[in-house]
Amino acid sequence: MLFAPGNQPRRSHKALTLGADAVALDLEDACPLSEKVAARGMVIEALMLPRVCLGYVRINSLETEFAFGDIQAVVRPGIDGLMLTKVESAEQLRQVNWLIGQIERERGMPVGQFDLIPLVETAKGFAQIFQIAAACPRVRRLAVGSGDLTYDLGLEQTIGEEEIFYYRNLAVHASRAAGIDAPIDVAWLRVNDSAGYAQAVDRTRRHGFQGRLCIHPNQIELANAAMRPSDEVVEQARRIDEAFRQAEEQGLAAIQVDGLLIDYPIAYRARRVLSLIDRIDTLETPREL
Repeated sequence: MLFAPGNQPRRSHKALTLGADAVALDLEDACPLSEKVAARGMVIEALMLPRVCLGYVRINSLETEFAFGDIQAVVRPGIDGLMLTKVESAEQLRQVNWLIGQIERERGMPVGQFDLIPLVETAKGFAQIFQIAAACPRVRRLAVGSGDLTYDLGLEQTIGEEEIFYYRNLAVHASRAAGIDAPIDVAWLRVNDSAGYAQAVDRTRRHGFQGRLCIHPNQIELANAAMRPSDEVVEQARRIDEAFRQAEEQGLAAIQVDGLLIDYPIAYRARRVLSLIDRIDTLETPREL
């Protein structure tokens, strides 16, 4: 998911063409106070253009004077959802869910279709993350923010991200417990450190996230490459799936494939890889607005 400043139309329009699976046009941190209201119209105009990616808007925190107007402006056909910043309770999400529902009815939109992504990025938010993940059906995935979190906790941000492992793991755990999609991992601030970013996205994949927040276009290709299962992994998953299905027909639930002992958890993992590659291939197919 690539962020782009909502108050800069050229950058917003370009972001939607760069190959990210989703783009979040930003009305929060990347948008100065003096332009937050005017930028609402700019992000709507950008997201009404033809695109092949999902289109979101990151709105301002509910604690600000801008959030209500942001929601009223961006909930409309053609926009996939909004990202709500600094979420700290399930009650906040239920309030926003109710408001979005009223706007959907008023504007003739299918009720419940508009997506809501909570960005959890404070100590209070992580203290309530299990409730946040299960707050309402409109919440289909979480996102984790590191900049505000490390500031809130007084942590030093390191290249290995060790200081936030605990909080990232909480997001994965809470998402699974709530039965929603895997979360989206934190942004990588060292935009010129490609090697470090590749390692960071490899951690993202291994630690159970579905993707990464991107703050620069040069991060997209690296993220896509690191998150996509390799051809070798996919082919092995196909061999495991085929062999295990045949074994089940013969009344067996433990076999060997490529010298590995395969039982149900390993077979399910292989099927998850195959499902993921199908989803990636679908995302890479142009979508009609």
